[in-house]
Amino acid sequence: MLDRRSDIRNIAIIAHVDHGKTTLVDCMLRQSGQFRDIQVAGEQILDSNALERERGITILAKNIAIPYKGVKINIIDTPGHADFGGEVERVLRMADGCVVLADAAEGPMPQTRFVLSKALELGLKPLVLINKIDRKDARPREVVNEMFDLFISLGAEDEMADFPYLFASTRHGFASTDPTATSGTLEPLMDMIIEKIPGPEVDIGQPVRMLVTTIDWSEFVGRIAIGRVREGSLRKGQAVSILQNNDKSTSGKIAMLYTFEKLGKTEVHEVDAGDIAAIVGLPNIEIGDTIAAPNNAIALPRIKVDEPTLRMTFGINTSPLAGREGKFVTSRHLRERLLRELDRNVALRVEPVEGTEQFSVSGRGVLHLSVLIETMRREGYEMSIGKPEVIFHDNNGVIEEPFETLYVEVPQGQTGPVMEMVGARRGLLQEMTSRGDFALLKFSIPARGLIGLRTKMLTATQGNAVINHRFEAYKPREDTIPGRSNGVLVSMVSGKAVAFGLDGLQARSELFVSPGDVVYEGMIVGENSRNEDMDVNPTKEKKLTNMRASGSDRNIILKPARVFTLEEALEYIEDEEQVEVTPTQIRLRKSLLKEIDRRHAARKAKKD
Repeated sequence: MLDRRSDIRNIAIIAHVDHGKTTLVDCMLRQSGQFRDIQVAGEQILDSNALERERGITILAKNIAIPYKGVKINIIDTPGHADFGGEVERVLRMADGCVVLADAAEGPMPQTRFVLSKALELGLKPLVLINKIDRKDARPREVVNEMFDLFISLGAEDEMADFPYLFASTRHGFASTDPTATSGTLEPLMDMIIEKIPGPEVDIGQPVRMLVTTIDWSEFVGRIAIGRVREGSLRKGQAVSILQNNDKSTSGKIAMLYTFEKLGKTEVHEVDAGDIAAIVGLPNIEIGDTIAAPNNAIALPRIKVDEPTLRMTFGINTSPLAGREGKFVTSRHLRERLLRELDRNVALRVEPVEGTEQFSVSGRGVLHLSVLIETMRREGYEMSIGKPEVIFHDNNGVIEEPFETLYVEVPQGQTGPVMEMVGARRGLLQEMTSRGDFALLKFSIPARGLIGLRTKMLTATQGNAVINHRFEAYKPREDTIPGRSNGVLVSMVSGKAVAFGLDGLQARSELFVSPGDVVYEGMIVGENSRNEDMDVNPTKEKKLTNMRASGSDRNIILKPARVFTLEEALEYIEDEEQVEVTPTQIRLRKSLLKEIDRRHAARKAKKD
């Protein structure tokens, strides 16, 4: 018989990127009154990962628990960027309800639609929080109507579409039923969660079953399986069956058992159905596995996430500078690390490239894979990464490619360059509206067209464009999309770049290196002003004599070199080029370093 627990609420915080999810959690922690001031000092308390701090986004889903008025509220903070949708899809299974944030000025955005659709599919009870009502351009009442329209467009039932809502400023720590409020506390939200979100429905009398939705890792205890107990009770020392993919079953024993409490975990002897548990002692467990009693080995439905849309080739660093910085430089190291990433990153796919020591790594987007690359380089790995490529599907003989819905918010006077740029990449304008001094453009564009678009669009709009996108569907493949219009300067020698040599190049190029930088044959050192590649010598020094002439001797003034971020470098390269990644350097290079090899390859390609 099913009962409903009244002492627990399991909620997920979902929204588009930068709409205030993590700031809301910060406020809830402070509002609960269960923490010392030093524990909740600062901002983005849950974004403990160094990359999350630097980029200002949530990458990994987090679990915490807050006691409030005798109720334990398990909170799941989810990523807001579309590239990390795999994180959202799996952790939503632990929740009974969700708090959906929408910016009071921007309204529901692409990722709002994505995460809300997943929440509604799972039957989660939604609460809507219109955040940032302190913005000058806030329009909270209109955003409530837009959220209602979004619910209806997603096919929400009447009960779901009649959602409760509040207005808030998480930056100032208050929520209210009044859209013009300027102060207060988060008590209205906390009370609404307890009142409107149902407690978990459980059957404690049944044998235990739990679906593993997250894998954590500790150097001391190994894998930690996290999930919500669906039926029965888990006990420390209990023997269990692990039901894995392809009907495979293994046995194990729970060594340690934890529940989430405040900002950490607390070891317990028993966890009842409805609560979220963390289990130690099951070394080979994976996301999607079911932990069950041996006498009730029936698997729960496995987690399914959307397929990857983009892939890159990962290989060992083969440049002349390989091995100078990294601790992990062999293909064995690379393989082990990528396979280890699969344990916790369910949206990732890794396949060996036949006949090589490289690996094809597929994910949701450039950001999704670049975060993995950045994490690995900080761990001491050296790699060579190939050009991002979209994944095509064969649908009964019709080649299909992924299309994305692209949203661009730009000042009214700069819509021309945006439309021209997107149109050149096979994008079609679907909708154009205005909000104040800004135009809101909605396009349908092949995912291939998005690669490298952000950097060019920000340059064309002086940094004013706000760009978002989400996966739309697979459609028949479009014609060729224009790539990079300029060639590159390729070093023909190895050594150190010198000012004299670079000065001779800068008049007809944009440089990527500065005096003193180490270069090697085949390394890309600049962008040519023309559309063909050019081999150059950046190490060329001035011939010294004892003769001086006032007309020819002058000070050399070099323009600053262009410095690429990892995402910019990945989007910049073309076929037959790679990004060399080391713990401290990001370099661009040709796949074939020697000029004669590149000429042979070009001739062979023409014959073929």
